[in-house]
Amino acid sequence: MPPIQTLCDFFIRSGAQVRFYSLGRRVAACPEATLAAFESGTRPWPLPWLGRAQLACVFRLGDSDDPLVWFLSLPLDEQGLLDPAPRDAFLQRLLETLGRSANRLQGDEGQQIDNLMQDNPLAFTPDVVQRSLLHARASADLGRPASEHFELAESYLLAPDQQAQWPALGLQGVADFSVRHDEVQAVRLAARLDTLPVEVLRPLSHCLEHVEPGRELVRALIARGEAAAHAGDIETFSACVRGVGQGETALVGPWYDALLADRAACGPDLLAAIAARGWAHLEHARRLPLFLDALARHSPGGFTNVVRDLALLPRLRLPLLMELRQASPESPVGRCLQPLTH
Repeated sequence: MPPIQTLCDFFIRSGAQVRFYSLGRRVAACPEATLAAFESGTRPWPLPWLGRAQLACVFRLGDSDDPLVWFLSLPLDEQGLLDPAPRDAFLQRLLETLGRSANRLQGDEGQQIDNLMQDNPLAFTPDVVQRSLLHARASADLGRPASEHFELAESYLLAPDQQAQWPALGLQGVADFSVRHDEVQAVRLAARLDTLPVEVLRPLSHCLEHVEPGRELVRALIARGEAAAHAGDIETFSACVRGVGQGETALVGPWYDALLADRAACGPDLLAAIAARGWAHLEHARRLPLFLDALARHSPGGFTNVVRDLALLPRLRLPLLMELRQASPESPVGRCLQPLTH
């Protein structure tokens, strides 16, 4: 029997029912084939975050009904490929704990291997929004019911005459709604969006940034974001910019263009929001140089870190490097690059 050399090998050999999810840049399902190609070194991680591949492994052993979750943060090299040594060390410890065998693990062994995460250097704790989104998405994928908070959140977000008060809403319910809502509900939410208090709108936007909001919902978030910008509410404005990040480029791209060209609106908060959640819209011949110029002008201190992080995204790497190479030394981008070339 071949040795266990990857996480995929371990879960196949263990007989566990497992689903993988990427975290960090976006909470999204990760096909096993994608993880396998990444672990073999033939494919970069598709959604890198701060130089890491942040991965959630949601699995059940034997007849156990309650899944276990491992949160692993795997280091990447400069091309976004796996640095295998830390992963190998983790697997070595795992196999030593199991007596060198991972064949058909049982549910009662779950606690034993889960204890490995307590002092595991690869383990990390996602923020509360991402934990809520992961629970919502995994529950839906596994055909399990939503949390007990879902119905109250759904009622509040969709019904103008609802009786619930926003302080009673739970973030988990908002996350469940964000994952489970349909097109009709998205239109109803869009019609109500301008009446939501900011205490609800902000966490809702932080959940929607991990899904693909419908067209009407994108339009409503843009309108609410514009209103927040005019009112000087930077936190709500940034939340709306992030909330549309996975939306249709035909709608989101022109708004980002206008914001990047507006010196009054453009600042570190906007640039961080676009880089973190709206990166997909930077794959554009005019928008990418506009973003880099704005980043160099308004956030020169963070230029290098943001660019390095974006360069790990497989689809952005080549166009980004080409823009940097073509930058004039006298331009804002060129001046930010000078310390790196000396």
